Amino acid sequence: MDRVALRGLKARGHHGVFPKEREEGQTFIVDLVLGLDTRPAAADDDLAKTVHYGIVAEEVVAVVEGEPVNLIETLAERIAQACLKHEGVEEVEVRVHKPDAPITVPFDDVTVTITRSRV
Repeated sequence: MDRVALRGLKARGHHGVFPKEREEGQTFIVDLVLGLDTRPAAADDDLAKTVHYGIVAEEVVAVVEGEPVNLIETLAERIAQACLKHEGVEEVEVRVHKPDAPITVPFDDVTVTITRSRV
């Protein structure tokens, strides 16, 4: 399986369990690795035979900016399901970064990574 990766998609969302997170929002960063067969697209040099990563990026940002959820695990699942709706995408790895998580000790980042595939 071939891979198409998008790294560092940034969007502001209102996800979290604390009222301040819901009210003020924060930046979330998403990395994606889409698994698909790129041979048909490469053979014909045809965008219609692969995944349009620009559209995927816009859809992922819309999910992050959309309906708030408590957990980044839930957010990652919603992003994965949006990616798998694209024809040809057989699997996806989603990593959601929450660099401004409400943690009381110094830290660099919090991430949740999930892998989903068509069943």
